Amino acid sequence: MTPDVSAHASRRAELVAAMRTSTATSATPLGLGKRSSNLFRDRREGSKRRLDLSDFCHVLDIDTTGGWVDVEGLTTYEELVAQTLPHGVMPAVVPQLKTITVGGAAAGVGIEATSFHCGLVHNTLLELDVLLPTGEVMHCTPDNEHHDLFFGFPNSYGTLGYALRLRLRTLPVKPFVKVEHLQHSMSGEFFGELAARCRNGVSFVDGVVFAPQQQIISVASFVDAAPWLSDYTFEHIYYRSLLDRKVDYLRVQDYLWRWDTDWFWCSKNLGAQHPLVRRLLGRSRLNSRTYTRIMRWNARWGLTRRLARLRGRFTESVIQDVDIPIAAAADFLTFLLREIDILPIWICPVRALEPGHQFTLYPMKPDSLYVNFGFWDVVESAVSHETGHFNRMIEREVIRLGGIKSLYSDSYFTREEFAQAYGMARYQVLKEKYDPGADMLGLYEKCVLRA
Repeated sequence: MTPDVSAHASRRAELVAAMRTSTATSATPLGLGKRSSNLFRDRREGSKRRLDLSDFCHVLDIDTTGGWVDVEGLTTYEELVAQTLPHGVMPAVVPQLKTITVGGAAAGVGIEATSFHCGLVHNTLLELDVLLPTGEVMHCTPDNEHHDLFFGFPNSYGTLGYALRLRLRTLPVKPFVKVEHLQHSMSGEFFGELAARCRNGVSFVDGVVFAPQQQIISVASFVDAAPWLSDYTFEHIYYRSLLDRKVDYLRVQDYLWRWDTDWFWCSKNLGAQHPLVRRLLGRSRLNSRTYTRIMRWNARWGLTRRLARLRGRFTESVIQDVDIPIAAAADFLTFLLREIDILPIWICPVRALEPGHQFTLYPMKPDSLYVNFGFWDVVESAVSHETGHFNRMIEREVIRLGGIKSLYSDSYFTREEFAQAYGMARYQVLKEKYDPGADMLGLYEKCVLRA
C-alpha cells in the first residue's frame, strides 16, 4: 500500500468510527459541510448535521499504463489536473471551473469538450467508494454487488451518500492544443457540422452561439509544438478570441481552464472585462472562485434585483444546462432565442456512453449524440411573472424535445414531472436500500424544494 493510499485508509477508518460512535439522535438531516459550492440555486437551508469531509482532498494514485487515477471526493479539478499533467495524462472529462470537486461532478453532472467521445464525468467512472449516512462505506463498480449504487449515484446530489474515493479514466496529452474556430450563420448547418466534427477524430469539440446568425464551432487537438501561444489568464478574454481568430494555440493547462478566467463570459456582469478593473483585480483574482463569492453575496442581499426594480424592471435568474438530442437541437435554439433571449450560449456535444446499464437518475439514449446548451444570465421584463416563469418554460420545452436538465440550479418541476424525467421509482428503491432511516434529504426536496 502506497503512503497516500495508507493515509486515505486511516482517514476513512477515523471517519467511519466517528460516525458510528456518534450519539446524535436528532432527526435533523445530514448535510455536507463545504466551504464552497458550485450549485447555483437559492437554498432555504434548514438545520442540518454538517459532515466535514474536507480532509478527503488528495490524489492517491495515477496509473498511466492502466489509464486511470484514484482521487478523493473533495479534491478540486484544479488540483487533480495539476497532478496528472506532469504524468502526461488528464482526467477524461475536466469540467470547466477549477473549484468543481471530483465527488461533486460525479454526484451532479460534469461535462466538457471531450464529452462527445468520453461522455459525462460519470461515464468515466471505473469505481467509487460511497459513504452512506449510516457510516458504512460501499465499494461500487459496474458489476459488483453494489452496481445499483454505482449507476444510481450520479445526479443524486448527496441524497444517497458521499463519494470518498473515485477511480476515473484518464487520457494521454501532449504539451499544446491547437484550436480552430469555424463560423456559421445558419443553425441547421451549424448543428450538422457539429455532428460531423464529432466523427473526425479530433480531441475536443464545443461551440458558442453569439447571435441568431453568428455561431462558432471550436475543434481542437493535441499537438507537440506550437508556433505561438495565446494567454487568456489576464488581459485577453478567451470567448472574444473566437470571433477574432481562426486558429489559436494554447498550453494544455490553459486550454482546460480557458473558460475559468472569465466564468465563460459572465464576468462582464461584474465589470471584470473592463481593462482597468482587470488590472485592479490582478491575475490571481480573475477566476470562478472570485466571481462565485460575489454572486453569492449579491444573491444574499439582492442588489441586482433592487436596482432593476428602481428602473421598473422585473428580473429572473436563468442559470441552466440542458442536454437535447441533436435532431431537436435547432428547434431548441429557436425556442431559446425567441422566448428567453440570453446570449451567448455555450454549446457542447455529449455522447451518452452507457457501460451496459443506464444511469438511473440521468437517463440518456445509449450511444446517442446530445447537445448541451449552457445559458446563464438574468432575464428582465417589464411585467411581473410568477416565480420561475422563464425557467418553467425551459423545463417544459426540454421535456417536450426528449432532453434532460441538470439539477445544479433552480428547478420548478411538479412531483409528477420530476418523477417521470428522473426515474423516481427506481430512485426510491435505492433510497430505501442505502438510506433506510431517511437521514438525507430526498432528491426532489433538495433540488426542487431547495430544502
